[in-house]
Amino acid sequence: MDNLNLLDKRKFYNENKGILNKEIIDKINKSFDIEFTYNSTTIEGNTLTLIETKAVIEDKISIGGKKLREIYEVVNHNNAFQYIKDSIQNKEELDEDKVKDIHEILTNNIMQGGIYRSTDVEITGATHTPPTPNDMYNQLRFFYDDLRTNKNKIDIIELSAWTHAEFVRIHPFIDVNGRTARILMNYQLMQNGFLPISIKVEDRLEYYKVLDLYAKEKDLEPFKQLIKSLEEKRLDEINKVIMQELDKK
Repeated sequence: MDNLNLLDKRKFYNENKGILNKEIIDKINKSFDIEFTYNSTTIEGNTLTLIETKAVIEDKISIGGKKLREIYEVVNHNNAFQYIKDSIQNKEELDEDKVKDIHEILTNNIMQGGIYRSTDVEITGATHTPPTPNDMYNQLRFFYDDLRTNKNKIDIIELSAWTHAEFVRIHPFIDVNGRTARILMNYQLMQNGFLPISIKVEDRLEYYKVLDLYAKEKDLEPFKQLIKSLEEKRLDEINKVIMQELDKK
């Protein structure tokens, strides 16, 4: 498996994933769902631990001593991820309405979601300043146009990287842009036969660095390579399980 390229690994996964029984698939999916929600919310400052995140998602337990907003962030993120899974299952395209729906689910019980900002914003720690509202609306129009046209012109890893990086660069919402962007990235990956990925909280400095590089210089390659490495790692892990099942036959 190590000598296969990324597309071959994707092909092997999609051709053989049917051998995995429902129990194995559910275990893999649940583990990833919790990890993805934990990492994505923690990157944005949520203080729930991985175990606490699991308790909220799987056991529907409220965690004492935590802010209600943090509980909602975890619940909402998991709900948004399940929403895009259903959307992909129904072969629904990623468009402006879908982006607004995702943001609205992510912000449920926290703030009014799905509404673009009308004020200037700054990104803490970034050297890039997002566009003013007037420029933002123009850039969003081009973003959604490019979203439609790019899907058949560039490779999927690049498309998912561009969707995330360009969305964050524009920063269309007053808050929760990062979580939205990571959901959009996985939408692109999953819709095209790849596995969803999770950027670990311990890697956030490198993650911020490559995003800032794109925002300043439109250099997408470092972020693309980050996504590619994470995707390859996930495919390797699951393909190993598939091969173990194939060996039992």
